[in-house]
Amino acid sequence: MAEFHYLTVARHQERILHTVPLLPEEQVPLAAAAGRTLAGDAVAALDLPPWDNSAMDGYAVSAADTSAATAEQPVRLDVVAELPAGTDQDPALATGQAARIMTGAPMPTDADAVVPLEDTVGWDPAAPTAGTTRPDHVDLHSPVRAGRHVRPRGDDVRTGHRVAASGQELTPHRLSAVAAAGIAEVVVRTRPRVVVVSTGSELVAPGAPVRRGQIPDSNSHLLTALVRAGGGEVIHRGQVSDDPAQLRDLLVSTVATSDAVIVTGGASVGAHDVARLVLAPDAAGGVPLERRSSAEGSPGAGSPTPGGTGDGPETPADPRARLDDRAVRFDRVAVQPGKPQGFGLLPDGRPVWSLPGNPVSAWVSYLVFVEPGLLAMQGRETPLADWQPVTTADGWRSPPRREQFVPVRVVSAPGEPLRVAQATERGSGSHLAGRMARATGLARVPAATTEVSAGDTVLYRALEG
Repeated sequence: MAEFHYLTVARHQERILHTVPLLPEEQVPLAAAAGRTLAGDAVAALDLPPWDNSAMDGYAVSAADTSAATAEQPVRLDVVAELPAGTDQDPALATGQAARIMTGAPMPTDADAVVPLEDTVGWDPAAPTAGTTRPDHVDLHSPVRAGRHVRPRGDDVRTGHRVAASGQELTPHRLSAVAAAGIAEVVVRTRPRVVVVSTGSELVAPGAPVRRGQIPDSNSHLLTALVRAGGGEVIHRGQVSDDPAQLRDLLVSTVATSDAVIVTGGASVGAHDVARLVLAPDAAGGVPLERRSSAEGSPGAGSPTPGGTGDGPETPADPRARLDDRAVRFDRVAVQPGKPQGFGLLPDGRPVWSLPGNPVSAWVSYLVFVEPGLLAMQGRETPLADWQPVTTADGWRSPPRREQFVPVRVVSAPGEPLRVAQATERGSGSHLAGRMARATGLARVPAATTEVSAGDTVLYRALEG
């Protein structure tokens, strides 16, 4: 029996991350920056806060004026000013004077502490006029220390300090921090413009009549949504038949308008597997793309080392496979589902992923292999997803020497330690498209594990967000 080489998941991911090109930079206003990846540090344009300000609604005072205050003998201060948020006033305060101040208002130069409204003698929040009129004086029954309830200038961020780092995604909370630091525009990576194409003469549009042998195209919709969720822009979504010329024409027609291509279906070794026939460098019987005139010195230069084909015992990845081999090649990856994987650079320099056509396989393949690549193109500092340990509520079998990714759903109650169970209740069947909607995440089973039992620990990646 012939022996065939299998790439590990980590090895295939590593090749992708070393191969994809970095997209160019552009400067955009904050209104257009949500979800983008910073291409340079976002540096504060001002101190935050820009001036000492009040952390409470109350009275700005000099702490020295309150030192003698007791419950038996309150200290009375004259209220000489009113300071709402947004004011630019800086009233002078003599000894024995205070200013009523609102949260966020600048502190008077002559004050060094704030006494909250509720800490003053006679404060009654239920009174009809509570907080609406400025009193002539305020009585304090206890001293206040200097700096109490004051937010010092620059206490959060100083001018010139980094607010968000290059390679970070501008999530809502980072975007807020950048805006608070007075930054109006940021330098980000351009969004990857992606072509998404499903292959197969059996595919029809969702909702169209389905005759014997046909199925609705779900993969292009799945991948389009995933690309957009990851910060990409889908410039073409569609399907082609098993005629190699159609795929070839689509690739040629989108060269000028796209940065990457994702193809599903036709990645295996069947006679009509169009993706392999068109994309493989030596696609016997296919319609290969025009080859480079000289591989030497070109951006995608390298000698492809195709993965094994056919059935055979699984062995470690071929040691001849080089990370700098950028030409499109098809490998068998030690993963379930999604063993046949195609990846590399097209002659025009665009990375192309060729994924299996079964919907669960395409889904898992995108999350494990395509998503990290598209994030790396955007300069993301951590393109690989985080996985957390969880407990299983049921058991299943896992193939030997292959990492397994199983759609699962959370079955634990809110507040309990996470427990998950199979979403499909039939393992990781790659064709179970209709049951994918039940999943809340993926469970990851190591290659050394052949059986998962209830109560075991596996790694989990939630899909929300």
